[in-house]
Amino acid sequence: MKVRTLGVIPARYGAQRFPGKPLALIAGKPLVQRVYEQARQATQLDDVVVATDDTRILEAVDGFGGNAVMTSPDCPSGTDRAAEVAREFNAELIVNIQGDEPLLKPAMIDQLVAGMLAESNYPMGTLARAIESPEVWANPNVVKVVFGVKGNALYFSRCSVPFGRDDGGRFVAGLAHKHIGIYAYRREFLLKFVTWPQSPLEKTEKLEQLRALENGFGIRVWVTPYDSIGVDRPEDVELVEEILRREP
Repeated sequence: MKVRTLGVIPARYGAQRFPGKPLALIAGKPLVQRVYEQARQATQLDDVVVATDDTRILEAVDGFGGNAVMTSPDCPSGTDRAAEVAREFNAELIVNIQGDEPLLKPAMIDQLVAGMLAESNYPMGTLARAIESPEVWANPNVVKVVFGVKGNALYFSRCSVPFGRDDGGRFVAGLAHKHIGIYAYRREFLLKFVTWPQSPLEKTEKLEQLRALENGFGIRVWVTPYDSIGVDRPEDVELVEEILRREP
């Protein structure tokens, strides 16, 4: 029997650093539309839905022919918003797609879903990309992931890991990986995950995925050749537009 897959794009209007961000125009299109159109190109998703807390975003998605649903304004995170949607949809695999990454490649979604379908023992999966420069490795705004030989996540951190002890703590090319913040969940696991309290390391690092590891559940990590850039602040719009101008 085919496993039904659902892509969920959480889109909150009141982002602290960039209020109204999902509706910000990126080369003439709202940010949420660009993310939605990228996700719709993924061949491994049966459906894509925007999960929002604001009627302005709902109307914008309806306006470009997309699928959106209203979720509670009290959801503390995009994961909680994705879980709220998952309760209402008939899908066994839920892909949480960051709503602020208009350059996300459809192939990244397909790689993640294909991996989860092939390795059914993992309740949760994500992507990583090799770090090529010590500057990126040292940046606390770039989340790093360390994983084992079979691809199971060992830890996520904002610190510069792994630490090259014999090299005086310098960057270790080939071992350092940037975490790409897209997640796939088995539906039942996602619904349990959002009921657990924030874990100690999660609170310390401000990284939600650590909750799964601290509760003893595995996260499968697949290395992807692709990268993605998030729109966190208004000044990021110009950077994304410049990249789009250079793309064929």
